[in-house]
Amino acid sequence: MSEAYFRVESGALGLQENFLSLDDILMSHEKLPVRTETSMPRLGAFFLERSGGADTDNAIPQGSKLELPLWLAKGLYDNKRRILSVELPKIYQEGWRTVFSADANVVDLHKMGPHFYGFGSQLLHFDNPENVDISQSLLQTFIGRFRRIMDCSQNAYNEDTSALVARLDEMERGLFQTGQKGLNDFQCWEKGQASQITASNLVQNYKKRKFTDMED
Repeated sequence: MSEAYFRVESGALGLQENFLSLDDILMSHEKLPVRTETSMPRLGAFFLERSGGADTDNAIPQGSKLELPLWLAKGLYDNKRRILSVELPKIYQEGWRTVFSADANVVDLHKMGPHFYGFGSQLLHFDNPENVDISQSLLQTFIGRFRRIMDCSQNAYNEDTSALVARLDEMERGLFQTGQKGLNDFQCWEKGQASQITASNLVQNYKKRKFTDMED
């Protein structure tokens, strides 16, 4: 039985996300606070809170603060033309980075942002003086939480882990599920319940052709 969708790995930990990945598509629609550095004519109609302004051409005035989906902010951002500037979401600012450095395990990452690592990696696309600190914080946060995630996935086989999983970012949930699957497969193997290894159809067809050639 084939699945309707075969999971495509995310590419969001790099500068370019994978447009075939559902995780990356959802992540790219998360909102990012921006500030317009120039007037944008005839675009006010797309932002209802701005459309009632005094501008006769329905423009978005310079200096307006908006929240745009990540994919749109990346498309409009240009160092030379200075169309807009990007503001860091609170979860990536210095105050929260201090919390992560103290004890990353106490933070409910899924509540703060279900794609914490992927979205944070995409912020490095924008020219921000805090990029080095952000990337270091992402790495150290992942390292600080990784051991607990894998320990729980390996040692809580028959326990209720829903409370832990509910606090994990989507990438961490994937790691947790991988750990539990590995444990489950190992226990099945120990009990002799592992599936029997069989030759692939390619090998079987090759043998049939070889026997036919020998008979001829």
